[in-house]
Amino acid sequence: MARGDDDFQRARRPEQKRQREAAILEAARRLALRDGVRNISLADIAADVGMHKTALLRYFGTREEIYLHIATEAWQEWAKSLSAALGELSLGDVPGIAKAFATSLDMRPLLCDLFTHAPLNLERNVSLTAVITFKLSAITAVKILTDAVRELLPTLTEDDGNELLVGITTLAAGLWQLGHPPPHVAKLYVEHPAMSHTAIEFVSAITRLTETLALGLLAKRAR
Repeated sequence: MARGDDDFQRARRPEQKRQREAAILEAARRLALRDGVRNISLADIAADVGMHKTALLRYFGTREEIYLHIATEAWQEWAKSLSAALGELSLGDVPGIAKAFATSLDMRPLLCDLFTHAPLNLERNVSLTAVITFKLSAITAVKILTDAVRELLPTLTEDDGNELLVGITTLAAGLWQLGHPPPHVAKLYVEHPAMSHTAIEFVSAITRLTETLALGLLAKRAR
């Protein structure tokens, strides 16, 4: 149940501020998972939490700042989880690596959506400090994942690992959108299959293309 502005105004202690921030972030996540990042406004988030937009601005200056914060956390969680899954694979298991990436991304629709919107708009209406925090977090997450991949594919260089991660996340950003069209477009594809040339199945596409990228990088090192 939404709380009123008075409930938020009475809080004064640091832990209460942290609770407010957590409530704002949780509302933003929930709304984005339901409607997509692009469709959520600051007013939507404030209304879901049960506070006035001007009160929310005491915690986050823009919707972009909220979602960049969420993206920072999502990158960290993904790197931790996926690196653990990769650690269970055998040396040289390219198909296993590809499947692990695809499965982990399919479980994180909000992260895939954020891959799209971070460079398009989330980095454009925030402070430089917020951008730096996000970039450092993403760099750390990429390093964790490239190290995990290179444990399994030791002939790859660090640059190769970075290229692989850039390729996978870029593919995930675009393919997630293609694989999850809005309802009216999905209905169009069903009624007119000839128009569904861009419709893809996300997991199989990411698996196949990740394997292709990894094999290409390995072939380059074998020359």
